[in-house]
Amino acid sequence: MSARVPTTDLFRRRIWAACGIAFLLGLAGCSSPARTPPTAPRPAASKPTPPASAPSTAPEPLRTPPSAVGSPRIMLGIDVLEAQGFASIAGKRVGLLTHPAGVNRYGVSTIEVLRRSPKVRLVALFGPEHGIYGNEAAEIPIADRIDQRTGLPVYSLYGKYRKPTKAMLKGLDALVIDLQDVGSRSYTYVSCMRYAMEACFEEGVDVVVLDRPNPLGGLKVDGPMLDAAWMSYVGAFRVPYVHGLTIGELAQFSARTPGALAIPRETQARGRLTVVPMRGWRRSMRWPETELRWVPTSPMIPDFSAAMGYAMTGLGTYIGGFRHGVGQRYPFRGVLHLRVPSEVVEKELKALRIPGIAFRRVSSPNRRGKPAIGLYVEVTDWDDWRPTELSFHLMRLGCKLEGRNPYAEATRGIQQGFLRHMGDNDFFEDLVATGARVDINRWLARWEAENRTYIATKKRFWLYN
Repeated sequence: MSARVPTTDLFRRRIWAACGIAFLLGLAGCSSPARTPPTAPRPAASKPTPPASAPSTAPEPLRTPPSAVGSPRIMLGIDVLEAQGFASIAGKRVGLLTHPAGVNRYGVSTIEVLRRSPKVRLVALFGPEHGIYGNEAAEIPIADRIDQRTGLPVYSLYGKYRKPTKAMLKGLDALVIDLQDVGSRSYTYVSCMRYAMEACFEEGVDVVVLDRPNPLGGLKVDGPMLDAAWMSYVGAFRVPYVHGLTIGELAQFSARTPGALAIPRETQARGRLTVVPMRGWRRSMRWPETELRWVPTSPMIPDFSAAMGYAMTGLGTYIGGFRHGVGQRYPFRGVLHLRVPSEVVEKELKALRIPGIAFRRVSSPNRRGKPAIGLYVEVTDWDDWRPTELSFHLMRLGCKLEGRNPYAEATRGIQQGFLRHMGDNDFFEDLVATGARVDINRWLARWEAENRTYIATKKRFWLYN
């Protein structure tokens, strides 16, 4: 998510070429260059205009199976909300911020779950990057519209506004948020949640966050902390790049930490947040252990494998000749260099002996049907694996293999975009100054020490053991 981190995804839209063929680089479409969200409300008379026709690529609503036999053991926030008789929103006029991955444990859209409940008055929909049906292109503004499937107004939070306006929230008693994060800071869905929380707190609208698993589990914390100067839509929280929290825990952290939201402290203190926790989820669980079906969170995150890779290669392929993916396959899990032969890259990477990962050569047809050759990144030991480590080694190798320092030569705008995603200004200055001589292991040790402090301070926001 732009969300590239969907996204959004790491990061500015770029051309992904393999063997001369173009492919979109943007981190899964979910991490787009940041913009300060306008705060001026749109005119109250503004109404979403219906499109000429319904989106042709929108998925059909899924139906709850007649039997719960073989159902996943995890109850998601939406499942718990329904089991509780929708108590926190019963009888209220409700808006819903969601996307295709916002489904219950049987795969039924949260839109459908709320619509068919006689206890809920669903009156508006809100969409993040890629829209409520996930069929919108990355980093492309989305207009408000009338949803022809439900007849409800759909307000875009990835268009003229990133933050809900007063007019959008008018008449709502509560905003329900059901978004699937991937555990990396620059994925824009968590930023969308934060901006929505700020607007609701300002307008006296209740916020109800339906919790979902962190696909990487709740114990992996890795990478640099975000410097305050680089907070943006691809970095809305001062957390490490891999933050180890669920979206509900991030919401609690935001609401209860003075200064975490860009609103007056007294407004933040008055804000009404309800997090509906999951049942059955534990911090040690990775996505496959939940037994839940993965719904693509953005075009370039089609599966759990890509969600793991997002943190591994996204930052390291932002500047310079490295690209993630091979041909038209392996988004974020494949690595190649535009100008350096794959056997040279393979030799350099294997010589690093990075803990927890291994490389194997793969070939995949490009858009012309010709083979593109690169390396697939295997995670061989989850406990030893540090999700962001490979990206930082790719940065150093880029300086070495290209015979120049692409980070020093990048335009000011590209440098700033990179910093909004990566987050650590001191590291960037070191990389610019020393290039291939940068001591990556020293920085990894520094971030690991900082993250131990982070974990100790964030445990009070944990909802699960």
